[in-house]
Amino acid sequence: MATPPSPPSDRVLLVEGPDDKHVIRHLRDRHQLNPTFSISDKGNIDKVLDSINPEIKTPGRLAVGVLVDANDDLKARWKAITDRLRKANIQAPSSPDPTGTIIECQPRIGIWLMPDNSMPGELENFVIHMIPDGDPIWPQSQRYIDSIPEADRKFSQGKTQRAQLHAWLATREDPRKMGLAIGVCDLNISGTLCQDLIAWLKRLFA
Repeated sequence: MATPPSPPSDRVLLVEGPDDKHVIRHLRDRHQLNPTFSISDKGNIDKVLDSINPEIKTPGRLAVGVLVDANDDLKARWKAITDRLRKANIQAPSSPDPTGTIIECQPRIGIWLMPDNSMPGELENFVIHMIPDGDPIWPQSQRYIDSIPEADRKFSQGKTQRAQLHAWLATREDPRKMGLAIGVCDLNISGTLCQDLIAWLKRLFA
């Protein structure tokens, strides 16, 4: 007999993929955020955008968060999200709040554009800020990636920091993904940017 689906959470965070889900889950658990919230991995940005209005309309929903990469064009990503909100008669600010946007409506809506609501980038650019200050391996990881000849690189220039981060993660005692590195305290969760994200989650899901 198939297991019946679990009832929808009254508080849900929509994310693009498994890496985002695991990073946020480990941050949530490390900070013991309460009330808790579910994290819904939609698989890609288009599916996140398409799910915004149905998630808002889910009966009993108290708060919906949207956490996605800004990628190369923060303004375009912001417009894509706020256009969906307007279709649900929710008016969003003209630009993101640098500390995370909260729209007080029913349900409460939150938007976070990785890495910092202000710059182009992605999840890895956020996680880089969690590498401990003075870590001796981080400069070596940067130099290693920078030393790879352009002709031999399989990644674009815009993905250089992502490659540097994963080179650093590969040097851990037990090389692991970003979320697990948070769980075992390889990454520092007390930095300003990380604390801004945690504060946003607390405000959104209060």
